[in-house]
Amino acid sequence: MTLCFATNNRHKLEEISALLGDNFTLKTLKEIGCAEEIPETRDTIAGNANQKAEYIWENYQVSCFADDTGLEVDALNGEPGVYSARYAGEERSAAANMKRLLANLEGKKNRQAQFRTVITLALDGVYHDFEGIVRGEILTEPRGTGGFGYDPLFQPLGYDRTFAEMPMDEKGTISHRGIAFAKLIAFLKSSA
Repeated sequence: MTLCFATNNRHKLEEISALLGDNFTLKTLKEIGCAEEIPETRDTIAGNANQKAEYIWENYQVSCFADDTGLEVDALNGEPGVYSARYAGEERSAAANMKRLLANLEGKKNRQAQFRTVITLALDGVYHDFEGIVRGEILTEPRGTGGFGYDPLFQPLGYDRTFAEMPMDEKGTISHRGIAFAKLIAFLKSSA
């Protein structure tokens, strides 16, 4: 089965390609001729995933899936949430986002958080949503060089390493994105 993954994030493409395996052909936005910026203007994680999948289906008539992910920190009432990528500004700097998060958590004892991913699949114009959540805590300083975004600060529950300290295949099996994609893949296999 051929699907487009509606993202320009090369880290996500690598992570998902590894999860999909040989049963699926993954096309990039560039490969379907989409060079424009896909809108992400909704106020929820699920809303942004839906908006991106709808945009590709409505403009290119290509079956696709799109995701949106947010880090939701308990002590910050769910911030940065839907604004995770732009938490410190429109330049989408991971370093600046982590710095702002640590500053906002300074002095707070509760450092519990969760990553939430929602994937919207547009399969021949029919939409399906899949969600993955992983709980963890925000450390007081970054650790590790792998991953991307907030991975150096996020230590999943039951682990003594951050996502940035884990090999991609290990992170992929326990992460929010991995959980959501496992649901997507199970759905695709059952409907094939």
